[in-house]
Amino acid sequence: MSRNSLITACFLAACLLSGCGGDGTNGAAGAIKIGLSIPTQREERWVRDLEQLRAEAGKLGVELLVKVSENDTDRQTAQCSELLDQGISVLILAPHESGAMSAVAEKAASKGVKVIAYDRLILNAHVDLYISFNSLKIGEMQARYLARLAPKGGYVVLAGAHTDHNAPLFRQGAMNVLKPLIERGDIRIVMDRPVPDWLPGAARDLVAEALASNGRNVQAVLAPNDGTAGGAIQALALYGLAGKVPVTGQDADAEAARRIIAGTQSMTVFKDTRQLASAAFGAAMNLASGGRAPSNATMPNGKMDVPSLLLETVAVDRNNLGKVLIDSGYLSRSAVYGAAEAAGR
Repeated sequence: MSRNSLITACFLAACLLSGCGGDGTNGAAGAIKIGLSIPTQREERWVRDLEQLRAEAGKLGVELLVKVSENDTDRQTAQCSELLDQGISVLILAPHESGAMSAVAEKAASKGVKVIAYDRLILNAHVDLYISFNSLKIGEMQARYLARLAPKGGYVVLAGAHTDHNAPLFRQGAMNVLKPLIERGDIRIVMDRPVPDWLPGAARDLVAEALASNGRNVQAVLAPNDGTAGGAIQALALYGLAGKVPVTGQDADAEAARRIIAGTQSMTVFKDTRQLASAAFGAAMNLASGGRAPSNATMPNGKMDVPSLLLETVAVDRNNLGKVLIDSGYLSRSAVYGAAEAAGR
């Protein structure tokens, strides 16, 4: 068992031993309310997160109050205020805009509500725990993969939304790998742009612009997640380059897995949201009962060094997709290969 898996197991064991588990009809958990605010349900990754978080709440017999802002900062602020007025013990908050949720976190602290920043850090405020994955390492994984497939030539570097604290970290990790190649003259960056709200259509337009302005002379596309990878591949297809230019991704969406099998997307970074949800709820139960949540790192947010739990990630391509995503139960075989083909495998 890895260290991170062990920490997750410890979370759940602590909850069960303290009487927090059960079916919600008795025990301490039945009295606990946890608020959850997430940015969207328009991406497969966040749909999966919400499903898993609800499942964790059900297993522990905890009342989970859910709000979805659909990438609207003002709406998320108002929704969080509603949650804080409903007697929650812990707020699990995945901010649409990392820098805009400080007032929410401070209001929570004033009410004695613990705050867990879920997958995206909340800036300039007191935060009890940040739980996510190592964003620098993710960017390094993506760039290292591209550098192996395309050691020379023009690179399109797409970054995530400027509102997401993780986005510059992904880019920084990527540039840790790419900068020496740039300095040697092996590669050149033909475009380096953020993708507003992580929108696939915006990524498509940016890559199309890069291809048009560089006479199709692009050898690699660093897409920060699977949604933007899909948009990039649409643009490449218009120029007959889909499957010929390597493209990265992140989140291990089923659609991305299908593209990897088809050869149009080169890789994705697998972040196991099952572990993320389990660890978040283990931490929430510990905090709700007056305990401390284990951490393995700290992250500065402008006000404090936030105790953080950073989980492991895995680079996935055609060579290990079956083992990592399907055999683990994260994706079904039919979701990747189609029902008919999966039945024959």
